[in-house]
Amino acid sequence: MDMKVSEGVNISSLILGVLPTDADQVAAQLRLLAGVGVHAVAEDGRMIVSIETASEGATVEIFEEIRQMPGVLSASLVYHQYESDPDEEA
Repeated sequence: MDMKVSEGVNISSLILGVLPTDADQVAAQLRLLAGVGVHAVAEDGRMIVSIETASEGATVEIFEEIRQMPGVLSASLVYHQYESDPDEEA
Protein backbone atom coordinates (compact mmCIF):
# COMPACT_ATOMS: atom_id res chain seq x y z
CA MET A 1 0.00 0.00 0.00
CA ASP A 2 1.41 3.37 -1.05
CA MET A 3 1.07 5.80 1.86
CA LYS A 4 2.13 9.27 0.89
CA VAL A 5 2.30 11.82 3.67
CA SER A 6 1.13 15.14 2.31
CA GLU A 7 2.42 18.35 3.77
CA GLY A 8 0.62 21.53 2.87
CA VAL A 9 2.11 24.87 2.07
CA ASN A 10 0.89 28.39 2.74
CA ILE A 11 1.55 30.74 -0.16
CA SER A 12 1.18 34.47 0.39
CA SER A 13 2.04 37.58 -1.56
CA LEU A 14 2.76 41.04 -0.24
CA ILE A 15 3.21 44.49 -1.64
CA LEU A 16 5.81 46.51 0.22
CA GLY A 17 6.37 50.23 0.20
CA VAL A 18 10.04 51.16 0.54
CA LEU A 19 11.95 54.37 -0.08
CA PRO A 20 13.65 54.02 -3.47
CA THR A 21 17.02 54.72 -1.83
CA ASP A 22 16.51 51.72 0.51
CA ALA A 23 15.08 49.29 -2.07
CA ASP A 24 18.32 47.39 -2.86
CA GLN A 25 19.18 46.96 0.82
CA VAL A 26 15.65 45.81 1.75
CA ALA A 27 15.54 43.38 -1.20
CA ALA A 28 18.88 41.89 -0.09
CA GLN A 29 17.56 41.44 3.48
CA LEU A 30 14.37 39.82 2.19
CA ARG A 31 16.31 37.31 0.08
CA LEU A 32 18.06 36.09 3.25
CA LEU A 33 14.73 34.97 4.79
CA ALA A 34 13.79 31.33 4.21
CA GLY A 35 10.72 30.97 2.01
CA VAL A 36 10.73 34.60 0.88
CA GLY A 37 11.02 35.62 -2.77
CA VAL A 38 11.38 39.11 -4.25
CA HIS A 39 9.62 39.14 -7.62
CA ALA A 40 9.62 42.80 -8.64
CA VAL A 41 11.03 46.11 -7.49
CA ALA A 42 9.59 49.29 -9.02
CA GLU A 43 11.54 52.51 -9.41
CA ASP A 44 9.32 54.13 -6.76
CA GLY A 45 10.28 51.46 -4.20
CA ARG A 46 7.20 49.23 -4.36
CA MET A 47 8.02 45.53 -4.15
CA ILE A 48 6.14 42.33 -4.88
CA VAL A 49 7.19 39.64 -2.41
CA SER A 50 6.05 36.06 -1.79
CA ILE A 51 6.19 33.94 1.35
CA GLU A 52 5.95 30.13 1.38
CA THR A 53 5.67 28.40 4.75
CA ALA A 54 4.40 25.18 6.29
CA SER A 55 1.97 26.92 8.67
CA GLU A 56 -0.12 30.05 9.01
CA GLY A 57 1.76 30.89 12.21
CA ALA A 58 5.08 30.88 10.35
CA THR A 59 3.56 33.11 7.66
CA VAL A 60 2.46 35.61 10.30
CA GLU A 61 5.91 35.56 11.95
CA ILE A 62 7.70 36.25 8.66
CA PHE A 63 5.16 38.93 7.69
CA GLU A 64 5.75 40.71 11.01
CA GLU A 65 9.52 40.42 10.58
CA ILE A 66 9.24 42.00 7.14
CA ARG A 67 6.84 44.69 8.35
CA GLN A 68 9.29 45.75 11.07
CA MET A 69 12.38 45.57 8.85
CA PRO A 70 14.35 48.85 8.65
CA GLY A 71 13.47 50.64 5.42
CA VAL A 72 10.00 49.11 5.03
CA LEU A 73 7.37 51.86 5.13
CA SER A 74 4.32 49.65 4.52
CA ALA A 75 3.47 45.98 4.03
CA SER A 76 0.15 44.73 2.72
CA LEU A 77 -0.90 41.10 2.46
CA VAL A 78 -2.71 40.84 -0.88
CA TYR A 79 -3.07 37.08 -1.35
CA HIS A 80 -2.99 33.89 0.72
CA GLN A 81 -3.66 30.31 -0.32
CA TYR A 82 -3.22 26.99 1.42
CA GLU A 83 -2.21 24.11 -0.87
CA SER A 84 -2.88 20.79 0.83
CA ASP A 85 -0.73 18.88 -1.67
CA PRO A 86 1.55 21.20 -3.65
CA ASP A 87 3.01 18.30 -5.69
CA GLU A 88 -0.36 17.18 -7.01
CA GLU A 89 -1.67 19.06 -10.03
CA ALA A 90 -5.33 19.87 -10.33
